[in-house]
Amino acid sequence: MNKTICLLPGDGIGPEILAQGVKVLEAVAQKYNHQFSFVTAQIGGAAIDATGGPLPDATVRACQEADAVFLAAVGGPKWDGLAPEKRPEKGLLGIRKALGLFANLRPALLLPELAGACLLRSDIAAKGLDLVVVRELTGDVYFGEPRGLETRDGLRTGFNTMIYTEEEIRRIAWVGFETARKRRRKVCSVEKSNVLETSRLWREVVMEVHRDYADVELTH
Repeated sequence: MNKTICLLPGDGIGPEILAQGVKVLEAVAQKYNHQFSFVTAQIGGAAIDATGGPLPDATVRACQEADAVFLAAVGGPKWDGLAPEKRPEKGLLGIRKALGLFANLRPALLLPELAGACLLRSDIAAKGLDLVVVRELTGDVYFGEPRGLETRDGLRTGFNTMIYTEEEIRRIAWVGFETARKRRRKVCSVEKSNVLETSRLWREVVMEVHRDYADVELTH
């Protein structure tokens, strides 16, 4: 296997983390006879310092041309005083959108040795924890328009728009159900349908997708 990986060291401890990750990839390549080619690009605060913006066009192109992207960390107090549209985090949101990275898979596994450090009740922690959180990444208030800061009736006012299309919900639901099929075949959909219209649509679409996954238990 010959693959190109775009490395995005970013900020803070990012370069340190990524350097060790590359060592792991090189060890994997050697053991399994793979060939990994690495290209490095800038994002976040490092990109702001070098180019004036958190996500240079060159970084987007490098990521799009690669087979995979390895991103470490973005942001830090050095850039806290910048305007919102110039902050390092805008680079992170921008690359998600540019690459269509709408699903974030976050495994949560509690090792018995760490049960005492868990914030869950001790009798629950004793049973262990092994789940995957599937988080939607490119919709909702992070990307909804209009958004901004303005003065209304003499008061500083901030506003964001929470918005989802049914396709955005359908594709993340599909990822959730497909992930569950490889595990315990259980999905819990988390929303606020008693208050929010977006959440009512979320529940409706998730239930529609569930029709194709009768072997998976769905709760809300």
